[in-house]
This record gives sequence, C-alpha cells and structure tokens, in this order.
Amino acid sequence: MVQIKTPEQIAKMRAAGLVVAAIHRATREAAVPGATTKDLDDVARKVLAEHGAKSNFLGYGGFPATICTSKNEVVVHGIPSDDVVLEDGDIISIDAGAIVDGWHGDAAFTAFVGGGHAPELVELSRVTEESMWAGIAAMKQGNRLVDVSRAIETYIRRQPRPASGKYGIIEDYGGHGIGTEMHMDPHLLNYVERRRGRGPKLVPGFCLAIEPMVSLGTPKTEVLSDDWTVITTDGTWSSHWEHSVALTEQGPLVLTAPDGGKAKLAEYGVVAAPDPLG
Repeated sequence: MVQIKTPEQIAKMRAAGLVVAAIHRATREAAVPGATTKDLDDVARKVLAEHGAKSNFLGYGGFPATICTSKNEVVVHGIPSDDVVLEDGDIISIDAGAIVDGWHGDAAFTAFVGGGHAPELVELSRVTEESMWAGIAAMKQGNRLVDVSRAIETYIRRQPRPASGKYGIIEDYGGHGIGTEMHMDPHLLNYVERRRGRGPKLVPGFCLAIEPMVSLGTPKTEVLSDDWTVITTDGTWSSHWEHSVALTEQGPLVLTAPDGGKAKLAEYGVVAAPDPLG
C-alpha cells in the first residue's frame, strides 16, 4: 500500500528535508583531503543535534552510523570509519536522513574531494544528478511510477558514452516511498522493466525518494563481508544522487532541496509547488 500524505504531513516532511539539506551543506564542506569518513559522520551527528532531529540511518537494520559514505567504487551503504581517509581526486557519495516529529527525509549527493578529477568522473556525477531531476520532473498528476523510471533511464541513455564505453544503471538498488518510515512502498527502479507493469498512478500526497546510482561500467554489484558496503563488481567508480519529493496539487515539491526544487525544475519547464514552510 502506498501511503498518501495530507498537506499538513507534507509540511512535516519538509521540516525533516531541510535538516537533511543542512547535513549536506555541512558534510560537503567537510569532505576535504585528509578527512576520514568518520569525521563526516561526526559532522552529521552535530547537525542533527542542533536541529533536535533523529537519524533514520543509525540502527536501521543494524547500520552502525548516522550517514552512508560511499567512496569511489562503493555504490551505496558505505560505513563511516576512521580507516577510510579521503584523498585528493576521490569522489564520495554521502547519503543522509533525518526524522522530525515522526516524519522522514532522505537524500544523497556526490562530492569531489580536492581537485584533478578526470572529466569522465565530472560527467558521471552530472549525468546521475540530471537523471534524478528528469525523474523528479516526471512526478506529475496522471503519470505512473514507470514514467519516473523511464525519465531517469532515458536521460542517461541519451548522453554521450564515457571513455569506459557505457554507463551502468545499478540494477539491485533504487528509489522508494518515504513518509512515516524511511523505506516504504513502492520500490522505484531507475530503468524500465516491462514485466513490472506501469505501477501506481501518481496523485497528490504521493512521496518518493528518487535516487539514481550510475557507474562507469557494470550495472552489477556485490556486498562486502560487513553485510552493508555495496561495490561495483568490476571496480568502476559510481555516483549516487537522491532527493525526497512530494507531489502536491500545485506540482512537485523537492522536500530535501533548500529551494524546494524551484530552480532546477524550471530548467525542465516544471513549476515547483509552494514551500509550505515559506
């Protein structure tokens, strides 16, 4: 069952989303050469405390940290550690969440550590982020879940191929519903799988965490012995971007974007819904 939210509930999710946005700002600034991924986790804990919010990652299924820190070939669910030191030229995807008054926010971004990054890495992150926004722009009344998947996949497939030969749209992980829990129905693929059908119709109150994950090679992944860290099977580096989005009567509201998605959605000819928190 898909949980449909009232405008009042969406406003509470927006409050949680703004805490996630604050975590993103702080961890982006902290992701510098010499920092450890545990340092980033400490920064996230501080932001949560400052806002009186709770982590929805810590303890989830036994996860031992506040955020996920996934460096280079790690796709998702990387565990922060004192042993993982950021180096010049690394890329790192930081996935963060927050709970405010029982309502969840969840978002991720890919950061560049230091400088000297290969152009194909810069383009990988751009393609992944823009495919997310294409999916967000497809959150329209009358569309169905598969239309979001199709928008993400279509954007990626239409981009020039990288030097490695292809972009791998990660198959084993995708987006999800969000609300009173972090992960809820429906599961959102980042590509179209015909046998799954068209999925539910998008109506006001429908909330999704839209999160493409793309590698410079394979779409296949494996989980390391810690039972969390997910890497590409061919060792190619990957990017992960995510926003939590609510569909309202006035259009999509990007709950975890500081401006509610107004600027980026305008590039797609979509008007973002008004921010219920002003």
